[in-house]
Amino acid sequence: MLTRLVLTDFRNHADLTLSPGAGFVVLTGANGAGKTNILEAVSLLAPGRGFRRVALSDMARQGGAGGFGVAATLEDGGDAAVDIATGAVATAPERRVVRVNGAAATGNVLAEWLSIVWLTPAMDRLFVEPAGGRRRFLDRLTLALSPGHGLHATRYEAAMRARNRLLADDGPPDDAWLTALEARMAEHGAALDAARRDAVALLVDRLAGEDDGVFPRADLTLEGGSGDAATLVDILRQGRSRDAAAGRTLAGPHRADLSVVHRAKGQPAALASTGEQKALLLGIVLAHAELVAARTGRAPILLLDEVAAHLDPGRRAALFDRLAGHGQVWMTGTEATLFDQIGRDATRIVVGG
Repeated sequence: MLTRLVLTDFRNHADLTLSPGAGFVVLTGANGAGKTNILEAVSLLAPGRGFRRVALSDMARQGGAGGFGVAATLEDGGDAAVDIATGAVATAPERRVVRVNGAAATGNVLAEWLSIVWLTPAMDRLFVEPAGGRRRFLDRLTLALSPGHGLHATRYEAAMRARNRLLADDGPPDDAWLTALEARMAEHGAALDAARRDAVALLVDRLAGEDDGVFPRADLTLEGGSGDAATLVDILRQGRSRDAAAGRTLAGPHRADLSVVHRAKGQPAALASTGEQKALLLGIVLAHAELVAARTGRAPILLLDEVAAHLDPGRRAALFDRLAGHGQVWMTGTEATLFDQIGRDATRIVVGG
């Protein structure tokens, strides 16, 4: 869990220090106070670009020096503590800096120290929007179970970009270099596909063992993908002309999609009501958090932005009961009364108060 969080020139926070405890961390305050910005800062302590997925320069405080910093102390209940910091400096506003215990590190290393999963209002339409959002959602779940997943994704995408550039060049491409890039894509793409399929299978098993309750159970299937490395190499080689004409790679794990079905109704999640979609999404996240805790002994940090405001009192109570005792859960809301059912087992912080 995080025991200390320090923001410097991040979004609207010039200098903010928080000391959250275990369990629930409830952030309340008026709209625009910066509650979601705090959750975004926490999301940057994992590989990737945070839950808003914006340029680093957009995160720097307006009127500040041009860079920003997010620092945290992690503790696991034992004697060891880990200090993690990330941010950007004014002279290189789009270059992310990461440090672990003061030593320079890469963003993918962060997955070795903690797992973070989030739900934001922007994800309410996850099941009806393009596949990219669902793929990123699945990758976040997979990363918590397989910390090396982020590195495979980074290397696959780098090789794919290089292959696309090579295919776009005038004249015949260098066959040896093209073959080498496709071999690299196949190696990391097969690892991506295998880790995703393992995560989906584990989640399906976990969800199958649950009772039907206020959060409906989902059936999950990974569609598309690439199979093993040899299969992907053949797909890429045979698709060179097509990909050159399209200006992009048209097959591979970057085209996969997560299919979600409301189990009790046998209905695709995209056709469910808005409330049912939200409940399905929550059910997946809750099952995943319990799965990660059971398999790794380390519950993921959950970031739930404005989630309580969209639930009726019965579902709110069920959500809080399900989350209790399952690691650190950060939640935001404009009204403190939304969290009355949590009781005293929470760190309550008024933002902007």
